[in-house]
Amino acid sequence: MKEYNIEVLKDAANRLLFDMSDEEYQTLLEEFDIITKQMRLIGEDNTLDNLEPMTFPFECTTTFLREDIPGTPLVREEAIKNAGNKTGGQIKLPKVVL
Repeated sequence: MKEYNIEVLKDAANRLLFDMSDEEYQTLLEEFDIITKQMRLIGEDNTLDNLEPMTFPFECTTTFLREDIPGTPLVREEAIKNAGNKTGGQIKLPKVVL
């Protein structure tokens, strides 16, 4: 596993275009030490190989969805009839990218 030190953290922060105080870097380095120790402990646990990976940490069942019944789609005029600003059979939206 890659070793972390203050210089590595400062380089990473510089690449992300931010900087912190020396005290904050020291706190971050201590946090990295805790995280790497936890990762080593998890990596040493051989019983994890028998477990199925999780995609979500909670058991969820979805029972409220409606049946997907095919229907006739709306004609264009019906779909856009309430739109405030229409152009060429389409809804005209304000520009969102500057």
